[in-house]
Amino acid sequence: MTCIFCKILNKEIPSFKIYEDENTYAFLDINPINKGHTLVISKKHYKDIYDIPENTLKHLILTVKKLSIPIKQATNADGISISQNNEEAAGQVIFHIHFHIIPKFKNKTSNKYKEGEAQKLANKIKTLL
Repeated sequence: MTCIFCKILNKEIPSFKIYEDENTYAFLDINPINKGHTLVISKKHYKDIYDIPENTLKHLILTVKKLSIPIKQATNADGISISQNNEEAAGQVIFHIHFHIIPKFKNKTSNKYKEGEAQKLANKIKTLL
């Protein structure tokens, strides 16, 4: 069975793409903690941090770093939270390695996108790269 992230990579499920290179793919989370919440995944399926080769993990975290500043700028966030969960007990829900980049705000804003807002934000982040 193919995981949901593999289906996104295979374009079986749409996503609001932020960034893509030969090894990584980044897109807006459809159930964001805050607007701009982005997932960065490996293009090759690895279950978790235990499974991924070190060189691929290095590339993945460098992509996370590359995207953090444009996401912060595009959302006018006061900070950025970066997380990565491994195994169900740690909160991993989708068993395809991924990092979360979550904009944080001193004054909480709505985390729900209005019609067309997610695509506009994705485009804004891309222009800041």
